[in-house]
Amino acid sequence: MTRADRVEALVRERELDALLVTNLVNVRYLTGYTGTNGACVVGERLRLFFTDFRYVTQAQREVDAAFDREQGRQDLLEDAARHLSGRVGFEDHHLTVRAHERLRGFVGDGVELVAAGRLVEDVRAVKELEELERIRAAAALTDEVLGTLSGGTLAGRSEREVAVELEAEMRRLGSDPSFPTIVAGGPNGALPHARPGNEPIARDTLVVVDLGCVVDGYCSDCTRTFATGPLSGDAAAVYDLVLETQVAVLGQVRSGADCREVDAFARTRIEAAGHGEHFGHGLGHGVGLEVHEGPTLSRTADGALATGNVVTVEPGIYVPDEIGVRIEDLVEVGESGPEVLSGFPKDLVTVA
Repeated sequence: MTRADRVEALVRERELDALLVTNLVNVRYLTGYTGTNGACVVGERLRLFFTDFRYVTQAQREVDAAFDREQGRQDLLEDAARHLSGRVGFEDHHLTVRAHERLRGFVGDGVELVAAGRLVEDVRAVKELEELERIRAAAALTDEVLGTLSGGTLAGRSEREVAVELEAEMRRLGSDPSFPTIVAGGPNGALPHARPGNEPIARDTLVVVDLGCVVDGYCSDCTRTFATGPLSGDAAAVYDLVLETQVAVLGQVRSGADCREVDAFARTRIEAAGHGEHFGHGLGHGVGLEVHEGPTLSRTADGALATGNVVTVEPGIYVPDEIGVRIEDLVEVGESGPEVLSGFPKDLVTVA
């Protein structure tokens, strides 16, 4: 069964006649198209792809042969609307209010537009073998890039300088960053999404390094926290707590596990150690064509993990104005347990 077939099955299950897909990541997933203007329609015996003049040749090369290709204008909604009838789902998390109003004006009187939620994303959450191979390759590249820090120096260099060099290494290896690389030392590490600054990294502190690569469109995501010299007792204890929690929670990441309960397992351990207020983000998120996608592991997550999901497991402790520690692995969910795709060591590495 193809990806479009699986989406079609959900379309029928929700009593829709077709789904209009406008999110470019979802368009790529269903059709193979990597351009910046495209849309597709999936329904019973219906496979349509739309783009404009600029991408016609690219679409001929990339779009799955099961889809009929049609050239439209740069604004594709009107072109797609001509092919819609009955109950048609749309991606309400992606389509703006203005675009929805325009689409309503384009469709015929007998067309009912129905918010379809993240229907394609639900299919995307379970990875195929080919997707898993690409994610594994991206994770291996990330390990290689992180390895360039070992034996080097961090103290005295700016966070920005280190981040730029790490991203340059990714590109030298034929990849691109899956998100802007985070290098955050000392107090800056207490910001979960810190921006690398120009101040020199201090000695005898902790440095959070969070990065990911892209291979054939598929992302990786990994965080390690390094030391730049001997640590205070408090900083060392925080690192040990995060590491012990991260290793322990990996055993909970298996098919059928409730996403909220996996998060709670880690959160309970950190709270018991007195750092509950310092762990404010979710335990993890899905990774694939996007570096943040479903499923999520958090206090508000719904549903359970399934075989073929790929998620991060990234507990962290962030002590304001002092230090931050995050240790993050990329994990494939299996029937019998997790396959950790991140291979860089998690024991504390000192890079002076």
